Amino acid sequence: MSPESGRSKKDPSLRLFFGDLRKMTSKEVADGEVSLIVTSPPYFNAPFDYPDLFPSYEDYLELIRSFAAQSRRVLGKGRICAVVTDDMLVNEGNGGRGRKYPLVADTTRTFLEEGLLYRDKITWVKPSGYTRISRRSGVVLQHPYPMYFYPDNIQESILLFQNGEFDYSHLKDAPQEVLESSKIDTARLNDEGWNLTVWNITNVLPRAGRVEEGIAAFPEEIPRRLIKLFTMVGETVFDPFAGSGTTLKVARELGRRGIGYEIDLELKDVIKKKLGLDYNRWTGEDFTVEERGGVRSLRKSLQTKVQRQRSVVR
Repeated sequence: MSPESGRSKKDPSLRLFFGDLRKMTSKEVADGEVSLIVTSPPYFNAPFDYPDLFPSYEDYLELIRSFAAQSRRVLGKGRICAVVTDDMLVNEGNGGRGRKYPLVADTTRTFLEEGLLYRDKITWVKPSGYTRISRRSGVVLQHPYPMYFYPDNIQESILLFQNGEFDYSHLKDAPQEVLESSKIDTARLNDEGWNLTVWNITNVLPRAGRVEEGIAAFPEEIPRRLIKLFTMVGETVFDPFAGSGTTLKVARELGRRGIGYEIDLELKDVIKKKLGLDYNRWTGEDFTVEERGGVRSLRKSLQTKVQRQRSVVR
């Protein structure tokens, strides 16, 4: 466990809170307790997942600012926040090709303004055979002339922010067994391209019947790499937009402690199923699940909006 942590090792290895991240306090997540954040915030009014969730882009950026401020508070000295995000195309009003919002640039600017360092950016590339339903690239096929080109997007950004400089004596002072169990497989790192700024990883395909059906979940390989690259066994990984619980699942599998925060109460059963939690109890030695202020029920209402938008497109 990180020396910055204010928690006891006797605390549950998994803590899950349902509530509004903007209202989170040190009672849920202590100052400096977290060694790594891996998360994907909601995409601004994304038609495939979050249609009209935010009244305005300014309202969305207020959430990102609160997220950045909370990240700086809970992260230990020099530790990493990894944000999976990308610019968002949103159809507004009637017709038109939509408006592109610079989520990557604005998220980066906000984190810097809140005092974190910009460490790096990794580009996650999905298989070229997979694109979301899009009429963008088809425009130039119908009108093969200049100015009609709009590319389909098969990538997302993994932004890495750091809470100040890391003290590497933390590694030197760690028990030998912890260091050995946390050692990075350098052969795999090179063979699979972890050492590059471009990661080719297959996305979670929208197949019916999967646990994350109707949820824009990222693949387990993303948190798996990040957790191995930036934490030691026993340290704490935090996902402030827990979604279906992918980060928490991988953290537990890799012997790390996990904390999740999620505003949508309707995802409780999804997360429990994905993590294999006991359906007959809510607290125990291994995990706790608690509700906090600002919790909402969003999934059914958002999915209804998605279906309505798809029916209009068809």
